[in-house]
Amino acid sequence: MLPQPPTITHQSPKDFIIDPRENIVIHCEAKGKPHPSFSWTRNGTHLDIDKDPKVLMKPRSGTLVLDISGGQRAEEYEGVYQCSAHNELGTAVSNSIILRQSRSPLWSKERISPIIAQKGQSLILRCRPPAGLPPPIIFWMDNNFQRLPQSRRVSQALNGDLFFSNILPEDSRSDYICYARFPHTQTIQQKQPISVHISSSHQCLCLAVMSLMFPFSPTPAISWVKHNSEIPSGRASFLNFSKTLRITDVSEADAGEYRCIANNHHGSVHHTIRVTVNAAPYWISAPRNLVLAPGEMGIITCRAAGRPKPSIRWLMNGLPIENAPRDPSRSVEGDTLIFSEVQTGSSAVYQCNASNEYGYLLSNAFVNVLAEPPRVLTLPNTVYQVIMNKPALLECVTFGSPAPTITWFKDSMLEGNAYVFHENGTLEIHMSHPSNSGKYTCVARNSLSLSENHVYLQVKEPTRILRPPEYRVVQRNRDVVFECKAKHDPSLVPTMTWLKDDGELPDDERFRVDSDSLTITDVTESDAGRYTCIMNTTLDQDSASAQLTVVEALPTPAVIYEQPGAPTDLELTDLVARSVQLTWTPGEEHNSRIKKFLIQYEDALHQSGVWHNLTEVPGTKTTAHLKLSPYVHYSFRVLALNNVGFSRPSMPSRQYRTSPAAPDENPTEVKGHGTEHNNLVITWKPLTPQQANGPGLEYKVMWRQQGIETYWTSVSVANVSKFVVSGTPTFVPYEVMVQALNDYGPGPKPGAVIGYSGEDFPSAAPGDVRVLVLNSTLAEVRWSPVPLESVRGRLQGYKVQLSSHHIFSPNKTSGKLPDLLPYSIYSLRVTAFNGRGEGPTSATQRFETPEGVPSAPSFFKVSTFDLDSLMLEWGPPYERNGRLTGYTFKYQTGEETCPFTLGTLTALPANKRDAHSNDDLGFPQAYATSQNLSPSRLFKAEESTHVSCSSSSSSSAMVSPQVDIATQGWFIGLMSAIALLILILLIICFIKRNKGGKYPVKEKEDAHGDPEIQPMKEDDITFGEYSDEDHKPLKGSRTPSGGTDKRDGSDDSLVDCGDSGDTEFSEDGSFIGQYSGKSDRDTTHDSSELLSPVNAMNSFV
Repeated sequence: MLPQPPTITHQSPKDFIIDPRENIVIHCEAKGKPHPSFSWTRNGTHLDIDKDPKVLMKPRSGTLVLDISGGQRAEEYEGVYQCSAHNELGTAVSNSIILRQSRSPLWSKERISPIIAQKGQSLILRCRPPAGLPPPIIFWMDNNFQRLPQSRRVSQALNGDLFFSNILPEDSRSDYICYARFPHTQTIQQKQPISVHISSSHQCLCLAVMSLMFPFSPTPAISWVKHNSEIPSGRASFLNFSKTLRITDVSEADAGEYRCIANNHHGSVHHTIRVTVNAAPYWISAPRNLVLAPGEMGIITCRAAGRPKPSIRWLMNGLPIENAPRDPSRSVEGDTLIFSEVQTGSSAVYQCNASNEYGYLLSNAFVNVLAEPPRVLTLPNTVYQVIMNKPALLECVTFGSPAPTITWFKDSMLEGNAYVFHENGTLEIHMSHPSNSGKYTCVARNSLSLSENHVYLQVKEPTRILRPPEYRVVQRNRDVVFECKAKHDPSLVPTMTWLKDDGELPDDERFRVDSDSLTITDVTESDAGRYTCIMNTTLDQDSASAQLTVVEALPTPAVIYEQPGAPTDLELTDLVARSVQLTWTPGEEHNSRIKKFLIQYEDALHQSGVWHNLTEVPGTKTTAHLKLSPYVHYSFRVLALNNVGFSRPSMPSRQYRTSPAAPDENPTEVKGHGTEHNNLVITWKPLTPQQANGPGLEYKVMWRQQGIETYWTSVSVANVSKFVVSGTPTFVPYEVMVQALNDYGPGPKPGAVIGYSGEDFPSAAPGDVRVLVLNSTLAEVRWSPVPLESVRGRLQGYKVQLSSHHIFSPNKTSGKLPDLLPYSIYSLRVTAFNGRGEGPTSATQRFETPEGVPSAPSFFKVSTFDLDSLMLEWGPPYERNGRLTGYTFKYQTGEETCPFTLGTLTALPANKRDAHSNDDLGFPQAYATSQNLSPSRLFKAEESTHVSCSSSSSSSAMVSPQVDIATQGWFIGLMSAIALLILILLIICFIKRNKGGKYPVKEKEDAHGDPEIQPMKEDDITFGEYSDEDHKPLKGSRTPSGGTDKRDGSDDSLVDCGDSGDTEFSEDGSFIGQYSGKSDRDTTHDSSELLSPVNAMNSFV
């Protein structure tokens, strides 16, 4: 790094007005090598920053921060500040910064009397704002905070007063308010409102009023002139309704007399203003830094102008130069410092102060005496590109002390009229030709050394439009294509831009821009115009234009659509190693627009006679830039496609043979894995012949053990896609690479992939195997993991060998074994396994599951039954799940469930045998007889097995099929017929009874004798004689076969009229009894009892 004296880079303004509500920041930044230190003076006295805790200086900066947030008054810090930046080579100083607090004082309170003015009189409303710092901005508003309208008649003067050229009645109002806005503090102060009343009376001061009124009423027009000169038109502007003349960029020529003239139809008046131009100092030539070598000479000039002429004062390192140490190599001549035969110790910073009564200028300039060898600052190997026949500029930016001289070389030293050598080292070539391309060397020399740099010049071919767009006339709603084929340097990337009437194309999807054409579909009248194609590259451009005319569509005859004609005139241009430009001429469209072109190629070297699809281009293009592969003998052909189909292929182009080259890519899908415990198999996907890029394709296979071996082991193979490395350690990581190479060199450097050598069987078994039985069907097995070094591969998990295999993930050391059989003994072993297989098994662990709930009996049925007893039969359960201790029975009557044990049994032995047991079935059976059952009740029996206690699960079996006969159609029809018949009989009974006497059947009974002793058939349903006595039973009624007397009841009961005492109705009135007589067994149940199970089963069978 070169040493450099300090230079001020940033400082606060000379007149620095601060906001008293915020901390004060005074900027002072400087650079230099070494980095400068900073100090400050205030009012010409050194400012000791350490004495005032409220004053801070930013690190590596001279910026002061004065903290007044604690209540300090900003006025205490007002004054003149100056910053100095020091290092060992000199001192730079800032401007004198006058720090003042902004002020926004209040308006002095005053009582403003109303102003009474006469119509047509001129009037001035005084504002007299308080003096602020900086001065306030004045404006007039009313009570509604609306600006008062101004015009040629009413306007605001520069001092803020509101001037009326003549008063009108509408000017009467009581809210003329002057406002002062102080921009620094963003506050607004308001003057007391002024009331103005307009009077039309001329009683007083008549002569004075006229003298004032007539010159200003009506409102005069204002104009300006300059005496003996013209007002500068470019820098002058008229403001405030021409009442103010403003001139910017004032110079001494603007001094003189300016006359303001007011005219109306009564006459004119004028006022003359004399302008004198004074100016604070301004730079003509500011001093500049000077770098000298020992023994050299130089000058620093400080030239400033102003009015009056500023005086020049020189300082050195912040001190007056007359008080600075004497230097014999330095002399002062007015505004110039002269240095001759400087020495190394002559480095310093000089200040030039130009001042007059209106201000001052202060500028720093250093003299740096250095002895430095030359350096070329232009980046090495910079490439300059230029279009042929255009000028070229090659830069050579240097630094050195003494200043180096520059010489240019291209094979030899350059000289002559073809070159221009600029003072800054730049080489200019007037007219570039391809022969100017190449390497250029710039050499910088001084008395200490030399330095050189190399740059390169590339001369490119110009961009030219070979086939410009042509004038087109197209019918409305048709399509149009503008072609624009251009030629450019192959190394430059072109961009095609289209314009319509020198503007952008409409944002319409009907406009499609391709690389060398513009297509407009469904043309409308608005599309007519001038279309321009511009071919741009990074260095140049070319353009061409054509006109489009749109006409009305004409009726067209019926057309015939056919496949397009074959393209012709295939031509190869821009032949380079990896690409070619193919152009062709389209065939006839045959009334169907060509949608696209298909380009195919034949490789006569590798697959002669086989055509491959290469690319497709839109139908609007007739050229394609084709990317090629090395070591291929290309022939191309083109097919056109329209809505009908593909055309015939074009004739093949001439053959183009690309040169061989090293492979561009390496094999993919490279993997490494082991098939044995001591090998590594490396596989890859081989390259195709087109990817080989040349003859002699081979693969360089490289491997090394990761983290162990530093150098790669390699072998070259051909015509294979696998290589086996033998003798490897078991399951260690290897870095693997496969690189393609041929007779022309290797392919790119491949990336390494990680593979592992082969695995071996694990050598250790899991230890500490324990089994915890959770219930009769679930157990948990636990084990200790195998040591990592014994895995000898990638641990894939643990396998628990039971009646079936259970596999657990490698991070597990326990697992659940579900679906076990109760009351069983199991043997269990655990092994670890990897990709190769299982390791040794652990010691066998045996465990027993407890008893579980048995399954339901294998069958359950009623074998025989009687009126008051059942014979139940069941089989033992298929799954005992323990030692059976007995069976539990449950039954249900009607809709009620009763925990009732059949008969007197609460449980039967598990090995119950009956005299009727059948041992021929191959499995034990059990029988039970339930007696004393109610003959008129319906039963549903359930039976369950249990081990040592009653089972909570039960199996149910109906004694007979549970069919609800009341819901059967045939039964409902039968019962309906019987009910109708009974109803008819009842009606007959009541009729006979009401008439009295005997039924006709009485005579029949008398003829046959006493029915009491005569036998009656079951099916003989006849009525006996009906008696008028209420308590005498019918003679023809039947009695139970057992001889039991029927219970007394009403003579009108259905029992008397029916044939059976067993008739019963359900709650809904349906008939549920049997139409049969009672059994011979004695019973005390009346007709209202529930059916017995036997009768119920008889009804369902």
